[in-house]
Parts: sequence; C-alpha cells; structure tokens
Amino acid sequence: MSLLNALQQSESNYPALKSKSLEADAAKKDIAISKNTLLPNVDAIYQADLATYNNITGMTYPGSVFPITGPASATNSYQPVYGSAGSLSLAWQPYTFGQRNAQVSSSRTGANIKVAEYQNEVFKQKIAVINAYLDLVFADAVLSVYHENMSRVGSNLRQSRVLTISGLRPGVDTALFLSEYAKATIDLLNARKNLLSQKITLSELLVSDTAFIATDTFFIARLPSEKYKTTPVVHSLISLSQARIDYGYAKEDVLKKTWYPKLTLWGTTFARGSGIHQDGSINSTDGLSFSRYNYGVGLQVAFPLLKFSETRIQQAQQNLIVKSDIERAQQVKLQLSKQQETADATLQSALSIAKETPTQLMAARYAFKALEVRYNTGLMNFADLMQAQYNLIKAEIDLKKSYMDVWKALLYKTAVTGDLNIFLNELTQ
Repeated sequence: MSLLNALQQSESNYPALKSKSLEADAAKKDIAISKNTLLPNVDAIYQADLATYNNITGMTYPGSVFPITGPASATNSYQPVYGSAGSLSLAWQPYTFGQRNAQVSSSRTGANIKVAEYQNEVFKQKIAVINAYLDLVFADAVLSVYHENMSRVGSNLRQSRVLTISGLRPGVDTALFLSEYAKATIDLLNARKNLLSQKITLSELLVSDTAFIATDTFFIARLPSEKYKTTPVVHSLISLSQARIDYGYAKEDVLKKTWYPKLTLWGTTFARGSGIHQDGSINSTDGLSFSRYNYGVGLQVAFPLLKFSETRIQQAQQNLIVKSDIERAQQVKLQLSKQQETADATLQSALSIAKETPTQLMAARYAFKALEVRYNTGLMNFADLMQAQYNLIKAEIDLKKSYMDVWKALLYKTAVTGDLNIFLNELTQ
C-alpha cells in the first residue's frame, strides 16, 4: 500500500471522520430550518367531547382551565352532552424586522464551525496516518538490519567452529558466538514484534486488516529537498477559531434582534357543534355535527416592552464570549508561530545529522571488516570483534533513523504550518 492510498482509505473509512462529516451535514440542515420559518403555520383541528354544560359568563386565563362556550346556565346540571369543534388556522410572519435573517446567519456560521471541525479532524487524521506509515517503514528497515546481523553472526559462528577445530581459536569463542547468535535471534524477534505493532496501529487508522505491505520505502533511502513548495493556506485550527468567532457575532446579532417587534398575520375558519339548542333543549348527540360556521382574519404586532433589560444583559454576556474566542484565536496563532520556528530548527538539525551518518556507517563497516579479518587470522580477540559488530549495527540503524528523523521533522513542519502539500509534494521528487 502506498502512502497516498493509505491517506485516501483512511479518510474514506475512519468512523470518527464519518461522524464529523455527518455532524457537518446535520448542522447545514439548521440553515434550511431557519429559512423555513418564512412559510406560514397551518393547523387543521377536529375535536369531539363529552362534558357537562354548566357555564357562567366572564373572563378566564386560558391555560389552567378548559373554557366552556355559550351563555350562562340557569342551574348546575351534571348531565353530559356531546360537543364538537373543527378549525383551520393560519399564522404567518412574513416580515420579522431582520430576526429571520439573523437566525439564518447564526445557523450558517454554526454549520461553518462543524465544517471547520471536520476539516481539522481530516488534517489531523492524515498527519497521524503519515506518522504511522513512517513508523512502519522504519520498523521494517530495523528488521532488515537485524536480519543482516543474524547472517553475520551465523557466518562468524561457523567460522569460529572451523578455527576452533584447527586450533587457531579457543573453544570458548564458539560458546560466545552461540550466545551472540541467541542474542541476535532475540533482537530479530523483538524487531518483528515491533513491526507487527506498527502494522496494527496503521491498520486501525485505515480501518483494515494488517495484510498489507508499505511500498513507499524511499524514506530511509533519500532525503527530502531543502526547497519546500508551499502554497498560501490557513491552518485548520485558525479556520476553526475564526468560525467560532463568526458564530459568536451572529449569535450576538440574534440576541440584539429579539427585542424587535413581531408581526403576525393570522386567519382561521372554524365550526362548532353542541348538543344544547338555542331554546335550552338538549339532544346530546347533535353535538357531534357542526351547527355554526365562522371565519376570521387579522394581524398582530407584538412588541416586548420590558425585554430590553434582559436582552442587554445577554448581549453583554455574548460580547464577552466573543472577546474570549478572539483571545483564544490569538493564542492559537501564537502557538503555531512558535511551533513553526521550532519545526524549522528541528528540520535543519535533522538534515545536518543525516548528512553525517553515511560517513559513520562507512567507517563502522570498514572497521568491522578489518577486525573480522584480523580475528580470523588470530590477531584480534573476541571482545574487540563484538564491539565492532555492535558499532556496525548502531551505525546501520542510526543512518536509517537519521533519514527518518528528517522526514518526521518535515511532517512536524507540515502539521504546524497546516499545508499538507509541504510533505506530499516531496513524494514525487
């Protein structure tokens, strides 16, 4: 699997990213909901009831009692009669003095936050995938080093047995080589375990099994260029911070306009039925059909006269929240700026180290070969040969690690700059 394929697979399959994407889509529906308030509310109602008809004239507050229509009854009677009612009512607010637009703007900026959160999660996920991919490549490279070490130790063990038989070396050297062979085997097994662990880590990010091989192995063979192609880009964290600020301003505008008047156009057509006739006679079942029909239209302007005090307090509160978001955004910019300086210094240091490690490896290989020849001719002891072998293993791993450190430093620069192309453009060099 190439790195680019790994990035595509992770973005398509990772559940956390799917969740963020769905959250963003759901937040966009709030925009449509806010715009939908332009449509009138139309309710169709029918009810049938069975109740007593005792009544007195006067006014009641509708909310805690069930109103009874009609003239006052002469006496209390607990005989139930049927009644019915049906209506078609319309309530419409065609003009909201800017309240609807403010709510739409608030919904839009709220959706922008979710989109920015999704984009930030995608960026973080891609950085994590690249990091895991690099770790896997390095783990595979270390495994190859220990494979070569096993081959060298096995060759020296066989040579030691020949030298022991010929009397050029004591028998204890063979025992020591057996110990080194066991140690090399343990190192190889640990390297395999680490490789499997890195595969599992990457497979989790890819939402797949571990049956894949990293094909982009050039990270341990060459260094990136020192001229990085960058494009103007705003870091996803800065975009997220700005989206939160915009949402705060939009919410403040919504609060400001809650004090504005509300204009409502209404209309209704309704019918009533009752089991009590005009002359006072009762035929209970007559109430199940309608006997009177009415209609009405009108408009209403409601102005919350004493709402301004509460609204001003809420506006002041929201204004403080916006200022807090602005300061938090400044903190994010400051941290990213300093992290970029650190990333540049880290990258330059890693490049300088990587340019020296090939010399270290060349010298370690030369020393080991020379000491191996001297040991086989009886001019060198076992301890000096083993020290040269350890130095060779360290130099081989150090070379691969130094190259990988450069790529990791470049990835760090990519992460704090917010431009993934800084890293991806190097893949095609």
